[in-house]
Amino acid sequence: MSKLSHYVETAGAILLAIIWISPLLFAFWAAFHSTSDAVNFNVTSAWTLDNFRIAWDGAPWLKYFLNTFLLVTIVLIGQFFFTTLAGFAFAKLEFPGKNFVFILVLMQLFILPEVLIVENYAMVSRLGLFDSLFGVGMPYMASAFGIFLMRQSFKSVPIELHEAARIEGCGLLGILWRVYVPLAKPTYLAYALVSVSTHWNNFLWPLIVTNSPDTRPLTVGLSIFGAPENGVDISIISAATMMSVAPLLIAFLVFQRQFVQAFLRSGIK
Repeated sequence: MSKLSHYVETAGAILLAIIWISPLLFAFWAAFHSTSDAVNFNVTSAWTLDNFRIAWDGAPWLKYFLNTFLLVTIVLIGQFFFTTLAGFAFAKLEFPGKNFVFILVLMQLFILPEVLIVENYAMVSRLGLFDSLFGVGMPYMASAFGIFLMRQSFKSVPIELHEAARIEGCGLLGILWRVYVPLAKPTYLAYALVSVSTHWNNFLWPLIVTNSPDTRPLTVGLSIFGAPENGVDISIISAATMMSVAPLLIAFLVFQRQFVQAFLRSGIK
């Protein structure tokens, strides 16, 4: 029975993996074939790169890639700054209402970002950050998940190291920078992977805030490129999709061991 259960679990995992990856496999197939051959699954048809050439000429992809890279970088730097300070405060400092404030932070995990779109839009408009990369990234810089993750990581640091650094004359910021931050590197790496993948693929909020090609990220640019009024060609759209997701796929394939180990060391389940 144990062997049968093992085989059933393995078969179920393989089936789930196939279902999950099948859209990506079809996009890969369609990107290298004509529309008729892709739809009809003509396995003897010739492979072509024309779809990528046509897709590349159809939109300012270099600008979209640059905007997306700058966006995820801005968001990640802001998140590291705010989550580090907040996580350290909740983990090692004592102040009135600490537990109550931390509960309020955790409550943000139960609020969908879409619920706050109207208020975030009004705030960005009042600050004059509409149609800017900083306006796209600002609402995500104070991450409740990141604060919780850093708090848990900092709480695991032995208090003896904290006291030793204080005896050596370090202030709070010195202790944070020299003791806690180096020991939390696996957590930072794991969180960076989550943050970059999330904001690389974010669509709804950038769609609302951006209004020009100079600030649009890849997801918004891809949606405009594949809009029905521009003509629907499944092979060309698939080629554009593969170009959009290629950096994340390549990064995962190259760093997949570090990716998994970072999550294991940081305790993310």
